[in-house]
Amino acid sequence: MTDKEVPHEVIPCDKLPAGRYRDLPEPPSSWTKLMGPSILLLGLSIGSGEFVLWPYITYKFGFVVFWACMVGVLTQYFINMEIERWTLATGETAVTGFCRLWSGWAPVFLLCNIIPWIWPGWASGAATILSWELGGGEGMRVFYSIASLIAIGLALSLGPVVYNTVERIQTVLIGGVLLFLLVVFGLVVEIDHVVEMGRGIANVGHIPAEMELTLFLGALAFAGAGGTMNLVQSDYVRDKGYAMGAYVSRLTSPLTGKEEVVDDIGYHFEPNDENMRRWRGWWKAANREHFVTFYLLSVFSLMLLSLIAYATARQTPGLEKGLGFIRVESVFIGAEHGAFWGHAFRWMGIGILLTTALGLLDACARISADIIKINWLRTHASWSKSRLYFFMLWGQIAFGCAIMLTPYNQPIVLLVLSASLNGGVMLIYSLLLLWTNNRVLKGALAMHPVRFIAMVWACAFFGYFTFVTLSNQLPRLWQG
Repeated sequence: MTDKEVPHEVIPCDKLPAGRYRDLPEPPSSWTKLMGPSILLLGLSIGSGEFVLWPYITYKFGFVVFWACMVGVLTQYFINMEIERWTLATGETAVTGFCRLWSGWAPVFLLCNIIPWIWPGWASGAATILSWELGGGEGMRVFYSIASLIAIGLALSLGPVVYNTVERIQTVLIGGVLLFLLVVFGLVVEIDHVVEMGRGIANVGHIPAEMELTLFLGALAFAGAGGTMNLVQSDYVRDKGYAMGAYVSRLTSPLTGKEEVVDDIGYHFEPNDENMRRWRGWWKAANREHFVTFYLLSVFSLMLLSLIAYATARQTPGLEKGLGFIRVESVFIGAEHGAFWGHAFRWMGIGILLTTALGLLDACARISADIIKINWLRTHASWSKSRLYFFMLWGQIAFGCAIMLTPYNQPIVLLVLSASLNGGVMLIYSLLLLWTNNRVLKGALAMHPVRFIAMVWACAFFGYFTFVTLSNQLPRLWQG
């Protein structure tokens, strides 16, 4: 192990301190020992693209564009692994890596992280379904939304190590949801529906003329996590102790946890034979963990939820807005197989959306706290990253509660707003990942040509997405 500084020529500094050299820890004996971070990212993705946007598209158009769903998840797999690459090699988040290139990326990503995700669309959606179950008008729906936001804040505040709290909650909820979906799939889905989905997957490139391009592109971007939520994979793998992340502190609760005083500035390893052997072990294990627990489970849940929507709500007209198609799904299931199953489907939906709301609040606060601490409050002992995290968390909750008291609190409106804002964010960091993981991380640490092509595709897609979104939305803002 060495303790010298990493030269600026190896990893840039700009206004951040230089990292230091340390040996890469030994990789795990099995990729299964790394399970956890990708499950958290899966929890973020299930509540947007999987439960709402893609089933909604399937309800309206069938499976004619389901090929794009598969493309979207695969694209995010490659993006997420490039985010992991930087953290495995340095112990820093990808955003800190970007700020090493130019300190101006700090305020850019802080705004890109807060503005798209501060709208409580998922809590509002859960409250809407809860009001169907428990009754009550608009006032009760608003109350349920605010109560759920506060309950999530308490859950995240009371666990000693925040990552462990989120992992336990997400693992239990996601496991329960997938088991329930399998049961419902067996009850309502027929072989003809599966064949129709297969045809849609094979129908690559087809987009029906009547489909709004912004809806299609937004769902494609949200086939997975989307926006800055992909960037939180850095924080998750670091808190789990992957590779060089083992040397960096974790978030703890200021109420129930013990502060971990470890430098948040990352490390790097010298490319000797022993470290490169370990690097290959870490990279192989991390890829397998993410492929199985994010990519395969995302595809699986997308297929199940879309097939259920197709089998239950496809023939019901007039559900063009809101979450009405989810109500129809539950009514169909209850009428065909008993009221218990209809109610259970709604409670599953509540669980999915609350799981996503919890993951989003945690992830957004993590990213913001990391940016603020590393770039502006690095030497301020009184403002630890844990305290910043809880300040940002409860600030988001307060804003979300305030939004729920306004007329602009409908879930679909809030979800579409979030999707529209996030495409441009994904373009920015896809371009930056191309640079950092090829020009900063060189040689055996850089991208394989296949991954380079995948990232070029991601940049091209999100560039087009951003252009279409701006060309559609800016004239409306100008007219409004």
